[in-house]
Amino acid sequence: MSLQEQFDQAVADSKTLPERPDNLTLLKIYALFKQATSGNVEGEQPAITDFVARAKWDAWQNLKDLPADDARQQYIDLITDLKG
Repeated sequence: MSLQEQFDQAVADSKTLPERPDNLTLLKIYALFKQATSGNVEGEQPAITDFVARAKWDAWQNLKDLPADDARQQYIDLITDLKG
């Protein structure tokens, strides 16, 4: 199975995890997905009063310059761990 196929399966698996991950883990899942599919974050950092958007942007920004394939593999590994 190719890395892309494994990633696609992990994305599907992420929707059926046995329990909801904590917020920090959810941010990591989001950031790895965005880095894997869109590359580096673009645009300005959201206002500090928009807590959710700011947290997502910051998490994604922390992965700046991580190659897409590395982000895919980290995403796969994280979802695999969460599946138990």
